[in-house]
Amino acid sequence: MENPSVLPVRRLRLSVRRRLFRVAGSVFVVASFAVVALAFLSIIGDVFYKALPGLNVRLLTETSTGIGGGLKNAIEGTLVLSLGSLLVSTPIGIAAGIYLNEFGSSAGGKVLRFLSDILVGVPSIVLGYVGYITMVVYLGWQFSVAAGIITLGIMLLPYIARTTELALNNIPQAVREAGFGIGAGEGTVILRILLPGALPAVMTGMSYALALSMGETAPLIYTAGWSDYMWNGQFTKEPIGYLTYVIWTFINEPFREAHILAFSAAFLITLVILLLILGGRWIMVRRLRRMGAYR
Repeated sequence: MENPSVLPVRRLRLSVRRRLFRVAGSVFVVASFAVVALAFLSIIGDVFYKALPGLNVRLLTETSTGIGGGLKNAIEGTLVLSLGSLLVSTPIGIAAGIYLNEFGSSAGGKVLRFLSDILVGVPSIVLGYVGYITMVVYLGWQFSVAAGIITLGIMLLPYIARTTELALNNIPQAVREAGFGIGAGEGTVILRILLPGALPAVMTGMSYALALSMGETAPLIYTAGWSDYMWNGQFTKEPIGYLTYVIWTFINEPFREAHILAFSAAFLITLVILLLILGGRWIMVRRLRRMGAYR
């Protein structure tokens, strides 16, 4: 039989051991966060410092001229391509998310989820090359806005679909049953009860998708090309400028003005993406607070 006087000693050792593990875990978590935060702030600070000479009114009011000028055309092109791809991918992605949530266990749902997972893993440059072969060459659109928008839209589809599926899946089953209880059909329950309740989470996924599209370069090099001029409203046979091309190309030029434009474009892209992510996070926090799951 175990000596009762030994039990307090063992409990003390166990308590000390747990405290040590807790302290070590806390230190590791804080140190990891500090490393990530330091890396993030150093990147932002370096980009801002090198872009500072170019952050002026001219940057927003003049178009690029070779390796100089402003970024008005690139800013406009980025907005056109990103918002256009979001308009193309959102209805299809939300419809796919609804199908996955309602019929995900069926054969069609399993195939759709499998294809969606594959599409997420496809490198963006491969999508750009496929867009180049199909739209730029085969359809004869040449470098154009339509080719860039469709390629980016295809890339965003699985993200919006999966976000929509998860958002609908998180709505309590009692909400669905209440809709059926008042005599609503399946379509009415989905479109007028479940989808509005999942809208904040869907909007968060859309903001993340928009941020993703704004940071892409490879798909647009093969499809949208590049232009030093403002967009004339034509969707085919007309290239367009965008900020990531400036970052990718101008930094390799042996001129200081080109480097300043590249860092200015990088700063603008980083700032907008950061605001989009924070906006998506704010929408999600508001939703959780209304549900009483976040304080």
